[in-house]
Amino acid sequence: MSKTAISIVVPMFNEQETVRALYGALNDVAAEMDGYSFEYVFVDDGSKDATRRIIRELAGKDERVRYLSFSRNFGKEAALYAGLCNAGGDYVATMDADMQDPPSLLPRMMALLEAEDCDNVATRRVTRKGEPKVRSFCARLFYKLMRRMSEIDIADGARDYRLMSRAMVDSVLAVSEYNRFSKGIFAWVGYETRWLEFENVERAAGETKWGFWKLFRYSVDGIVNFSNTPIRLSSYLGLILTAVSFAAILVEVIRALVFSDPVAGWPSLVCIITFIGGIQLFCMGIMGQYISKTYMEVKRRPHYIVKETNCVDVRLNN
Repeated sequence: MSKTAISIVVPMFNEQETVRALYGALNDVAAEMDGYSFEYVFVDDGSKDATRRIIRELAGKDERVRYLSFSRNFGKEAALYAGLCNAGGDYVATMDADMQDPPSLLPRMMALLEAEDCDNVATRRVTRKGEPKVRSFCARLFYKLMRRMSEIDIADGARDYRLMSRAMVDSVLAVSEYNRFSKGIFAWVGYETRWLEFENVERAAGETKWGFWKLFRYSVDGIVNFSNTPIRLSSYLGLILTAVSFAAILVEVIRALVFSDPVAGWPSLVCIITFIGGIQLFCMGIMGQYISKTYMEVKRRPHYIVKETNCVDVRLNN
């Protein structure tokens, strides 16, 4: 009887200091789960260091290692999508390369997946020990906003580290939009999900590639991709300001007719004009976010371009 196959998808960008440690940890897990067969799908997202060379060496020694190397940096979402496209296992796990997603959790995730008869075991951090306080606060605020502003439920501290059934993976791949926000897509496709909580783990080596402003842009993308609330709020704000301006005009007309009191003071006028102009630009910016997303979708560019791979039948999903 053939063994149940598990694919491990790992996006990588400048992770030369962690690749070998991750590979060793995955081998330890594979030895522990001897009732399953494994394949490792390493996706090099246009790294500038020795990541691709190390992955190539590992692939030459271990037939379980499959890799794709992009022609440039397309971003983590594209790398994750490429890995899922080329994962052939009955179950597929996604994780980061920095060892903050402990491979040692995989046996528990697989046991939970089979015992609970669900399609997805996802992980979430219960603490953010070691993170800057401002970053932790903004992250929690983001998850609260997502739950309030969209129809999807993303748990606070949710990671991309999860183990999914083939049915769920195929559904995720069916959502082939160019502007991807995987946490939202995982929630949007549905399926029974069980959460596995764990303590925050520090990076094994190297530095994070996710600075504050990159995380901020990623958060904006997530909100725009899965919620129309911002553009609705801008419409409501426009209506409110219009009503206020009409009321102000009426007051000034009455003052002029009854008290013959002309409107005095240009500073107040400048402040009002500046305020209204700022609100208009803010609302235009919100609309611009949605228009830019539409613009990128209609161009139908490929999600990624593969420069090098050892996959025999590489899938270039668009």
